Amino acid sequence: MRSTADAVVIGGGIHGCSVAYHLAARGMRNVVLLEKDYLAAGGTGRSAAGIRHQFGTEVNVRLARASLRMMESLTEELEYGRGIDLLQKGYLILAYTETQLKQFRHNTDLQRSLDPESLTVILSSDEIRELNPYLDLEGVLGASFNPRDGHVNPWHVTQAYAEAGMRAGVEINRFTEAVGITLDGGRVTGVRTTRGDIAAPVVVNCAGPHGHLVAAMAGVEVPIVPQRHQILVTEPFEEICPLMVLSFTHGTYFKQTPHGSLLMGYGDPEHEVIGLNQDGTWDFVEEVARRVTFHLPIAAEARVVRQWAGLYDMTPDSQPILGGAACVEGFYLDIGWSGHGLMLGPIAGKVLAEIVVGESPPIDVSAMRLERFAEGDLCPEPACV
Repeated sequence: MRSTADAVVIGGGIHGCSVAYHLAARGMRNVVLLEKDYLAAGGTGRSAAGIRHQFGTEVNVRLARASLRMMESLTEELEYGRGIDLLQKGYLILAYTETQLKQFRHNTDLQRSLDPESLTVILSSDEIRELNPYLDLEGVLGASFNPRDGHVNPWHVTQAYAEAGMRAGVEINRFTEAVGITLDGGRVTGVRTTRGDIAAPVVVNCAGPHGHLVAAMAGVEVPIVPQRHQILVTEPFEEICPLMVLSFTHGTYFKQTPHGSLLMGYGDPEHEVIGLNQDGTWDFVEEVARRVTFHLPIAAEARVVRQWAGLYDMTPDSQPILGGAACVEGFYLDIGWSGHGLMLGPIAGKVLAEIVVGESPPIDVSAMRLERFAEGDLCPEPACV
């Protein structure tokens, strides 16, 4: 392991690997990435792996558009022959109240105003039924839909960035945990690890739900709460729902993977475990089955194969912390993605790398600065499950 680096990136998920690659692509050849487990072992590998344009804040709409364009050309750009299993069958977000439908119309107008090529539309119940006749539309007033949204394989997206980064000179150290960050006069000087110390003037925190612990090593307080979310997967089934379906009313999402399995989950912030617990529960299996078969009755015929749990790194406004920490020179954060980190990982890594090397990113992410919490200038994202 190198004892000196131009930058140390902590966290080997999509964000850490994207940041490391983009730093190297901008000429920073001595980059070291630390991962305490294997690559994509955390939130990245445990995610539902959906990708979408449909957000309700300007910064996320801009990031999502850029990130999905990057996903569409990622295999070629990174020379990753295996492919990332990109499947673009669309996202359907159901509205059960007039308030939701009004918000979806606002989101759609915002997306179109920022991207003339946006394909997001508002569908009627009849149009939804034509799109997927298996859905039970009781109580549904309409939906927003974008056919360019879809699904990727999180392992391969991460591996693509990791391999491209290594070819550009990035050193990736798996099973190597950061245990401390050294400072001198309010600036970063290096990282202490379980395998030795690394001197570096730049440290990037991409530790996801552990991000608040890494930040504390540098004396930086971040308002991140790890929150468990669970997912259930069935055996391969006949094609009944290749698009992703979301209901903010029920906190549910479900889709069919390229393999044919049905993948489903729901968010329950009032009852879900807060902390680093990633144990699965039988209660979840029963509840998610009840909720999803309400939307998709035919799914009751599918047999369960497995379940797992992962962690969201939640912030008070469900928006990430992206950029430098004003209180510690050389310390940067790419954490707090609140459930939509995988889909925005490609562009987030590029934007943060540009900030680190002193460039001006084409997308203004100042709304995601750490200091917004102390300033009371939050930027809530309405389109989260």
